[in-house]
Amino acid sequence: MTNELLKAVQLIKEKEWVDLTHAFDPESPHFSAFEAAKFETLFDHDDGFFAQRFTFPGQYGTHLDAPIHFVRNTRYLDELDLKEFFLPLIVIDKSREAAENHDYTLTVEDVVAFEAEYGEIEPGSFVALRTDWSKRWPDQEAFDNKDADGNNHAPGWSLEALQFLYEERKIKAVGHETFDTDAAIDFQKNGSLLAEYYVLDQDTYQVELLTNLDKVPATGSIIINIVPKAKKASGFPVRSFAILP
Repeated sequence: MTNELLKAVQLIKEKEWVDLTHAFDPESPHFSAFEAAKFETLFDHDDGFFAQRFTFPGQYGTHLDAPIHFVRNTRYLDELDLKEFFLPLIVIDKSREAAENHDYTLTVEDVVAFEAEYGEIEPGSFVALRTDWSKRWPDQEAFDNKDADGNNHAPGWSLEALQFLYEERKIKAVGHETFDTDAAIDFQKNGSLLAEYYVLDQDTYQVELLTNLDKVPATGSIIINIVPKAKKASGFPVRSFAILP
């Protein structure tokens, strides 16, 4: 007899799956403080097998940040629980606003307006901010979006919106399409990544450089984040994907 778990697997496989992850290589966009990735061939098929060496920071490509990335004495990547990687997915679409204003910052009012249309965000959710910034991939210059003075312009989360989501709605994690949690203009104003620090200070993780959020509905999907179990790691490239309702 087929048990409940096997039935669930069959049901899930019948659904639409959306890859939320950029494939990356040494030419891909990356945070300016990091060197480009290196991919080296150690052995090829003439040696009997194909093997490579990969050199890159933990925060590279679509990646998962563990709390320790910003906050002392918090959890490393390998200390996150498996069930934390499997969450209900909420997608807040601010792509039009971000296209019109590259410095757009998600507000509490935006979250309230979203809930007025789709219902209150459930506790334990993964909330993703859709800005369509991912469509600039793999153009580093377009991702950085610097002005004549060399200042970046990219959208992000306001600290107040994150505080509302974590403290009032009790969400579990967030994700976005940009390099940072904070809008670039907020980083320039504050001199630090206050929003990113706040998220990781909630003893949870975030996923950066997501893609294909335009293919996922506002509510009803789940997100799964598969990441290597590197010991004492602050983060690592992740394979994130959504399963649609």
